[in-house]
Amino acid sequence: MALSDLRDNIENIIFDLDGTLWDPMPMSIKAWHTALNGFDCIKNPISEEDIQGILGMQHDLVGKKLFPYLSEKQQFDVMNSCYVQEVNDIKDFGGVLYHGLEETLKILGTKYDLYIVSNCQAGYIEAFYEYHGLGAYFKDFECSGNTGKSKTENVKMIIERNKLSKPIYIGDTLGDNTAANGNQIPFVFAKYGFGDVPNPVHIINKITDLKDLL
Repeated sequence: MALSDLRDNIENIIFDLDGTLWDPMPMSIKAWHTALNGFDCIKNPISEEDIQGILGMQHDLVGKKLFPYLSEKQQFDVMNSCYVQEVNDIKDFGGVLYHGLEETLKILGTKYDLYIVSNCQAGYIEAFYEYHGLGAYFKDFECSGNTGKSKTENVKMIIERNKLSKPIYIGDTLGDNTAANGNQIPFVFAKYGFGDVPNPVHIINKITDLKDLL
């Protein structure tokens, strides 16, 4: 279904972050390698495939998936170190913005209020804003690192907190689709990201496709 079919039925846009607005992989791989070098308990080097496999996962569940052989305390310590290093590296180096992102946000912002909901750790979105200078385009954000809640619950929180009418959610994973469905709002699948969604109703192949919403 064409994005233009949504045009007259939305007033607000909520975005996922990783795989939707930018590619964090080069930054994340570097940050995780730096952090994990400080732990003798890690059996195997972290790979790009490992990190891709946890993108979109609620941040406090990642340690159990990647390091099941560690105790809960060790998982917490390892993941906290990785998350702190990621935020610091974003502040210092940023990530790879998808081509045309800022231009698209500027255009969309003339008609819609924009928001972010991500499963990232606390401080991650703020660092993204700070390095790339994009904070002014978004009215509000939420993440699991702040609330300890699922993406479905955090999308609901953004909707209720800002009294949103007719929002849509744009993301690149099945979890994003689930969050949209859980709030009974339309979902737009960012096909260029890291995940897969079977039979999505609305698809974008690049971030600039969103200009069709105007």
